[in-house]
Amino acid sequence: MRSFSHSPRWYGVPVRILLLTFVGTLLGFSVTLLLSLIGTVVVAAIRGVHPDMRIAYRHFAVPLAVVEAAIIFICASVTEIRHYHRARALSAIERAG
Repeated sequence: MRSFSHSPRWYGVPVRILLLTFVGTLLGFSVTLLLSLIGTVVVAAIRGVHPDMRIAYRHFAVPLAVVEAAIIFICASVTEIRHYHRARALSAIERAG
């Protein structure tokens, strides 16, 4: 029985990179925001003042999300390009044999 595998398409690589970057950035932002909000509340409780939640967004969550996005973009790019080259080579080997 012969399997019908298609050769990899180059236009799928940027789509997967952007999708992984977007989802990873959203997850990283949400975790960072949660931890910074908890930290803001704890610090405010220790000092005995009302917590200023804007600090969690402006000084922690957004800057770290930008850094996370850059790191995820680079890692996803390297991974997806390697995956594309490997799949293209295996497809060529499969066609030859």
